[in-house]
Amino acid sequence: MAETHVLFVEDDDVIREATQLALERDGFVVTAMPDGLSGLEAFRSNQPDIALLDVMVPGIDGVSLCRRIRDESTVPVIMLSARADSIDVVLGLEAGADDYVTKPFDGAVLVARIRAVLRRFGHAGGPAGGPEEGLGPDRGLLVFGDLEIDTEGMEVRKDGEPVGLTPTEMRLLLEFSSAPGTVLSRDKLLERVWDYGWGGDTRVVDVHVQRLRTKIGQDRIETVRGFGYKLKA
Repeated sequence: MAETHVLFVEDDDVIREATQLALERDGFVVTAMPDGLSGLEAFRSNQPDIALLDVMVPGIDGVSLCRRIRDESTVPVIMLSARADSIDVVLGLEAGADDYVTKPFDGAVLVARIRAVLRRFGHAGGPAGGPEEGLGPDRGLLVFGDLEIDTEGMEVRKDGEPVGLTPTEMRLLLEFSSAPGTVLSRDKLLERVWDYGWGGDTRVVDVHVQRLRTKIGQDRIETVRGFGYKLKA
């Protein structure tokens, strides 16, 4: 099996070196960079399997770097934030990050989150793929008004035009389309889409639902207050 290549952008020397050693002990290949500009260059030259980006780095900040990466690739991105209640968490998710981890973090927790992201991208080191076996609806073409979901080709069209979704957004849409009209709680979506076997921050779900709405139509996914979300049948 190919080794997983991690791009890690962190300006704190101690955190960067300690985290790199911890990840390498778990079998990852790590390219560690101290600022956003060198991180972007490393991303373009190395094509990593996953990127870990600290929010507050010099040059290009982590949120802007995430946005630049997302403009070029669907590679999974995890943001690192010093405060769980920081607006930077939401900004990072809105920029296209798939998940975030709050600092200070335990090395084992970080590794678990990396592996969870890679599992839901359907690989342990290769290019981003479709959902894992057993996730989502039967393979075929699903039609919801002007929205078409090709679950075999992993493509989405709205009014006949292709819609560009990240793998996480695609998995979220597949989960909704597997049970149209059924309310899915945020915790259930965290479990099924983000592969959280533990409690997680439901802001991850909320931001991704909003991003998905902007792409497929604001009224396509309905909020059921106090319960969760559902895809209008």
